[in-house]
Amino acid sequence: MACHDGVVAPETKQITQWIARAADDVYEYASNPANIPAWAPGLGTAVENVEGEWFVATPSGRMRVRFAEPNAFGVLDHDVTLPSGEVISNPMRVVPAGDGSEVTFSLRRQPGMTDEDFERDEGLVRADLARLKGLLEVG
Repeated sequence: MACHDGVVAPETKQITQWIARAADDVYEYASNPANIPAWAPGLGTAVENVEGEWFVATPSGRMRVRFAEPNAFGVLDHDVTLPSGEVISNPMRVVPAGDGSEVTFSLRRQPGMTDEDFERDEGLVRADLARLKGLLEVG
């Protein structure tokens, strides 16, 4: 963890994926929690909406996912509430890049996470973003 002006910041890896599709299209698809199982099975393999709250099924149990309010800036930040009640905040952006877009996910090392766990999570995020690319470049 790094220290910035007295604040301890977790280690962060910026994971980027270029997608040959307009940023608005990428944002629209990725911001819809119903699409999570198709492009982000690392987050959840099934999803359900219960009274306006989105939940994903994972091997660790049912987790709530809450995306940032719809916006024109490509902000896809989302909080994942674990079965324990712990909330993990995940910064994510889609920005225009010519005729395509750049998706960036900021993977933050969680307290107590081993190097192996952090590398595994990085691999899962990279696979999810590659799957998003594959789905959106076909359509």
